[in-house]
Amino acid sequence: MVEYFINGGPFMWPILISLIFGLGFSFERLYSLLMSSVNSKQFFQEALETLNTKGVESALELCENTRGPVAAIFHAGLARRHRGVSEVEKAIQNAGPIEMAFLERNMIWLNAVITIAPMIGFTGTVVGMIGAFDAIKAANDISPAVVAGGISQALLTTAFGLIVAMIIQIFQNLFVNRIDKLILDMEEHSVKLIDHLYEIESKEK
Repeated sequence: MVEYFINGGPFMWPILISLIFGLGFSFERLYSLLMSSVNSKQFFQEALETLNTKGVESALELCENTRGPVAAIFHAGLARRHRGVSEVEKAIQNAGPIEMAFLERNMIWLNAVITIAPMIGFTGTVVGMIGAFDAIKAANDISPAVVAGGISQALLTTAFGLIVAMIIQIFQNLFVNRIDKLILDMEEHSVKLIDHLYEIESKEK
């Protein structure tokens, strides 16, 4: 592998840098999404039980001590419980996009690596092919020995660029799937919370 990297020429270095760059953001996203992962159903039940038995303040404290986007939007909504359910609903609607932006943070850089790495590879291939044809012209010979070496070196950058893009694409697909699940949890449990608050409000009347 090291030999292939060396034989690929100078364009292999920016491809390597893009791989390191992409892996760095991938590990950051992995850590962030793992920290955001909680058992949403269990938290929802605990939050409702706390709200019903101990009141809003205790429920807010539970939300503060629980990580994840569901707890964050619950906290935003319950903080306005004294203003009525309609204000709770507005607060949750406002907090939702903020949490979504947090979940999707730095994903754009993964897209950049997926796009740029193959482009660097293709550029290296084009430059390498130009060099190969120049070598053929200088040698005044189109024997396989002259042609194969230049073309092999030229194609290495494309191969490595595509490999880097595929590695980062796998990470991105995993993250997108996880983010979609977290967003679905936010929407589902926020609707349930608002319905529960409307039920409490109707009973109080």
